[in-house]
Amino acid sequence: MRGSMKDNKILKKAAAGIFAAFMLFGTLTGCSSSNVQSSSKQTNTTTSTQETIKRGESHDPSIVKANGKYYIFGSHRAWLKSNDLINWTPFTNNLSTNYEKIFNTIWTGWAKQSSNPDVKGNMWAPDVFYNKTMKKWCMYMSINGANYRSAIVLLTADDIEGDWTYVGPVVYSGFEKVNISKTDVPKVLGDNANLTRYASQTDTGINAIDPCVKTDDNGNIWMTFGSWFGGMWMLKLDPATGLRDYTYTYATEKNKSDAYYGIKLGGGFGNSGEGSYLLHTNGYWYLFASYGGLQQTAGYQIRMFRSKDITGPYVDESGNTAISTKAIGNNWQSDIGIRLMSSIQWSGNNNANIEVSQGHNSALIDDDGTTYLIYHTRFSGTGEKHEVRVHELLPTSDGWLVAAPYEYTGTKANTKGYKKSDIAGDYEFVIHDKLTYFKGPKKVTDKKSTDYRGVNKPMNITLKANGTITGDATGTWDIPNGTNQFTMKLNNDGEEVTYTGDFDKLPRDKDRKDVMTFSVLGNNICAWGSKK
Repeated sequence: MRGSMKDNKILKKAAAGIFAAFMLFGTLTGCSSSNVQSSSKQTNTTTSTQETIKRGESHDPSIVKANGKYYIFGSHRAWLKSNDLINWTPFTNNLSTNYEKIFNTIWTGWAKQSSNPDVKGNMWAPDVFYNKTMKKWCMYMSINGANYRSAIVLLTADDIEGDWTYVGPVVYSGFEKVNISKTDVPKVLGDNANLTRYASQTDTGINAIDPCVKTDDNGNIWMTFGSWFGGMWMLKLDPATGLRDYTYTYATEKNKSDAYYGIKLGGGFGNSGEGSYLLHTNGYWYLFASYGGLQQTAGYQIRMFRSKDITGPYVDESGNTAISTKAIGNNWQSDIGIRLMSSIQWSGNNNANIEVSQGHNSALIDDDGTTYLIYHTRFSGTGEKHEVRVHELLPTSDGWLVAAPYEYTGTKANTKGYKKSDIAGDYEFVIHDKLTYFKGPKKVTDKKSTDYRGVNKPMNITLKANGTITGDATGTWDIPNGTNQFTMKLNNDGEEVTYTGDFDKLPRDKDRKDVMTFSVLGNNICAWGSKK
């Protein structure tokens, strides 16, 4: 973001007018597995440097903690483990090598087609969940097929590292009259069900990918799934089997529920939206979804909504529902949903290789109450190569969540607060504008250029010790004693915008220099600050 707060207002107005015909990218991958509390944790001063971090590559990372270790399960059998959420080591199990045999029945009997004859690249976005009734680790994974002919299947294990035993399918997509007998659809809908609505990409024409499994306050187990086109949905699972609860039925209501797919959470009408993930904290259920296309220059990004009930409805800070009621061309540039982060260039980054296309997140509430966001990201200088990143998630005073500006390397926010004298000073301030997304070098032929299109750049502001804000934006700020949460009010072209958020002293990504930072949310937009 260049220039002033006025520029941002103009951009927001432009975003509201975007509407175009849309069909993009074919099949996309996408989700995944915990519970938050606010804590009074202290800063951990053990910090890793860029050079010492052992990076992990896992697409669509789903995180879970077991046996004192952190585990990530991703698409294409990418398994990682860590002792500290910083350094990652790959590991293997029987799915790593024996996948053709393990998935033979569901692959050959359902998903396999002439256009995708090999299961190897079609094991997508697993989510791992401990089922207390079964006393088993349960892995929910999409076996993806062309033309949406996919299924989410269940595997179980006694140990989280495996080996894994195939149990069976949980839900299907891409079915039609000629193949419905191969699915459980007749069991749910009856033998003579009208399947017309399941071919509609504005309604229930989905791809059965991206499972995420959670337990609600009453002990019921739910699985979210789905993507683009027909949207993201939710089914109740049977705790005794880990499969679909066939005793639980759903009415078929437009943009609300479906007899086979259950309760609609978000998306539909051909709009992007995948990798649904649920997190429970602060009395709310938070729904995360990835908008855009996952490629480096396709606008991939994380959006957030919340609800008091696990089944929704989910809305953003402005009250916009996560469920689409119309087609929105390039909806990753719309104002719907809270965008947690964007591609930025400021002094705390290696600006020759910035994060782009951040998405398909999971989240973790650790034993000490610290909450983390886990996602995969690509980089401006390395094409489609991706790596896992972890950021602390911080609660605002009004119960939303914001991401810390720099990756987690061992330092946590001090929730007991910081001295005003340490906070006051000059900051770079960057708004995660919803219109922008990384589009590569401005000069397309110069592949080494770091002068990029679609990158947000900072303004300069000063937080004065007397509580005023000066610089490219003006206003006031305040922080209560004994907390790191604060409020800032900025003048935006004659209109005052109130932001709530958190201070957090962190090592910068570029050089691990400790600087004061802040993360805020206001007017449905997130913004970051980093002290100069």
